Amino acid sequence: MRTLGWLAILVAVIGLSGCGDPKFRKYRGPEVTQIQVHKADRRMYLLHNDKVLKAYDIALGFAPEGHKQFEGDGKTPEGAYTISHKNPNSRFHLSLRIDYPNANDIAFAEAQGKQPGGDIFIHGGPRRPVSVRDWTEGCVALTDKEMEVVYSMVKPGTPIYILP
Repeated sequence: MRTLGWLAILVAVIGLSGCGDPKFRKYRGPEVTQIQVHKADRRMYLLHNDKVLKAYDIALGFAPEGHKQFEGDGKTPEGAYTISHKNPNSRFHLSLRIDYPNANDIAFAEAQGKQPGGDIFIHGGPRRPVSVRDWTEGCVALTDKEMEVVYSMVKPGTPIYILP
């Protein structure tokens, strides 16, 4: 009887050891070698070389047309950037930081006497319902479940091309 009790505890411990936060998925497929965001189509693609691995509908900044130039303009940047890091504690579930602004973005904003803005991410959310399609401050947004998959697949240093 005593052995049965220890066996039950061992089974419980092993079972619980596999229980982590479900938002942190494991990905064992082909490496994501680039991300493409097609703003006009509101689509984001994760690619391995020239093969599309995943495609998503997205939301953008509240004023999505054109390249982000200044803090608060509501635009999503356009151009070539990289994913600088992962944020597991995002207020938008999970997020991947885009390394906007680059040197050109900073120089342009400063020449206009303004700030370029920053903190541009791919993230989940929103936490509350929104009545418009494009609602972020300039980020790229997915559902939380989609973001869990993207977060598992993309590594820091991955290039991201944000196209008009």
